[in-house]
Amino acid sequence: MRADQLVQLVTQILFVLIFLAVGYKAVRMPRRVNVDIALLFGALASLVAVGWVTEALKATPGPLLLDVTSALAIALPYLLLRLVEDFSDPPVLLTRAAALGLAVSMVSFFILTRPYLPWVTLLYVAYFVSLTVYVAGAFVRAAGSSTGVTRRRMQSVAIGSLFLSATILLAGFQAAVPALQVIWQGLGNVCALATGLWYFVGFAPPGWLRRAWQEPEVRAYLGRAATLPQLPTTEAIVRALEVGVANALGTEHAVIGLWDEEFQVLRFTLDGTDYQMPPDQIIVGRVFRTQRPIFSADTVRDNPDQTAMYQQYASRAILAAPITAGESQLGVLAVYTAHAPVFADDDLVLVTLLADQAAVILETRALIDEGARVRAMEEATRLKDDFLSAAAHDLKTPLTTMVAQAQLLAHRAKRNPAAPADLEGIERIIQQANRLKELVLELLDVSRVEYGKLVGRHETVDLVTLVGDACARHTTDFYQCMLIAPEQLVGTYDRLRLMQLLDNLLENAVKYSPEGGEVRVTLEREANNAHLTVTDQGIGIPATDLPHLFDRFYRGINVDDRQFAGLGLGLYICSGIVEQHGGRLWATSPGPGEGSAFHAVLPLPTESLETPVNISDDGVQLAAGTLVQEE
Repeated sequence: MRADQLVQLVTQILFVLIFLAVGYKAVRMPRRVNVDIALLFGALASLVAVGWVTEALKATPGPLLLDVTSALAIALPYLLLRLVEDFSDPPVLLTRAAALGLAVSMVSFFILTRPYLPWVTLLYVAYFVSLTVYVAGAFVRAAGSSTGVTRRRMQSVAIGSLFLSATILLAGFQAAVPALQVIWQGLGNVCALATGLWYFVGFAPPGWLRRAWQEPEVRAYLGRAATLPQLPTTEAIVRALEVGVANALGTEHAVIGLWDEEFQVLRFTLDGTDYQMPPDQIIVGRVFRTQRPIFSADTVRDNPDQTAMYQQYASRAILAAPITAGESQLGVLAVYTAHAPVFADDDLVLVTLLADQAAVILETRALIDEGARVRAMEEATRLKDDFLSAAAHDLKTPLTTMVAQAQLLAHRAKRNPAAPADLEGIERIIQQANRLKELVLELLDVSRVEYGKLVGRHETVDLVTLVGDACARHTTDFYQCMLIAPEQLVGTYDRLRLMQLLDNLLENAVKYSPEGGEVRVTLEREANNAHLTVTDQGIGIPATDLPHLFDRFYRGINVDDRQFAGLGLGLYICSGIVEQHGGRLWATSPGPGEGSAFHAVLPLPTESLETPVNISDDGVQLAAGTLVQEE
């Protein structure tokens, strides 16, 4: 067998094998695109069969058989154009001209006698080549907007179509310049073989080649997806997954519908609009119910009840796969396009693979959220235990004192009813009862802080007067409270809560300064804010404590519970008071033993006044803008 004969035989076998593969698919899944592909290779296989039969019979083809084979050959570019119509919208004028040209060519084969005039042959070749080149360009454009297997298959079909047009062009040269027939025929055989190879790769690629084509997109998708479970919300993860799937498939639209077990609906978002759809009302719902991937080439036909939605989002075709992790049915991944993809089976396989990866990501996020909930519950349990322990300890002290003192008074009264009342013991009971009341109120305030209801009715308050009164209440021979402030800083606040804030900060400054010393309070205006600073010379605050100082039940590591009793709620409540006034509270300290400063910033109205400081009538000395309380 000569080399040219071997090339021809290999080419013919390729076309027959492709026809068997695409024909089987068309019978199994009779969609238009599959039928169009089967018709294309049915025409090519028929040409091969005619050649094999005539060669086997050693017969010379008659005029009728030649006309039939010519009609089959001239139909090839039109059949390719039908494939283009399956995934795009070619110009209507072009499709009509192509159909007219095909009809005229077929009729002419049976009317005109052979050999044809050169100009007639030239018209046949021009029709075939121009239409085939257009088809190749259409496949190239489609490949540019696709990825993965679809892109490479589109590219292969485009290259095969170019070689097919070259084959016909060389056949025309052979008829026009018969002197170079050997050259034209040899080149034509090579182009025909290249056509068969590229069409085989494009229309019937082996599995290993498909997997190799899928790998880059899948690898890129997985690389992006690895960090998705760490996004702040599940909604953010879903949006990122949709973008990743759209990029991996080379399409503009991908959507994930998550299953809501409580309401029995699929929840998804399209162009910012949220939808809640029962599974039996939409195509993707069938995917969720059956747990099988689905390709719908005509959504309006398959789901006419949702025609308006499909038309609104130009979703003529849908590929969808279930998102399932083990026994957990999480939702559905769907890709919708304006045209049904030519190689929907490959795209559906990729969609299914990406849906499986989405299930892993969403399940990972669910596990992270569950772990966070468990840790939150553990932390809540720990805080509750800490609270019960601290509350029991702090409530026990005044209760023990009150009970012991009451028992002592009862014993004395029984022994000597006529004895005068023990006023000192009664005062001690009253003192401890007030302490007990303060602890209970403190616990109630914690609840109000958490619900944002700590601060009540606002009224006009002069901060300078309010802070001056608080400073006077906490000045003793052992502790001097010095106030540095302008004459007035007037704002609108909850007076009682601000008094609570000031008393708490000043009590802490005194309590945590066992050696005594000066407590300095500074009040100044900063833009539209009042900045209050309470500075002491006490035990100071370690740097590691500063970020947690305003947490519930938190106490500094250098605080001796036996010396400094407390629940660790005072500063938490203070923070709530300031924040619910629209301000901010923080602390600074050089370190243990170096004292500390607490800063509160509260908003002021723009018309708040600052006027020079004068001497007051209550024994408070005002000098050079400094207010110093004297006893």
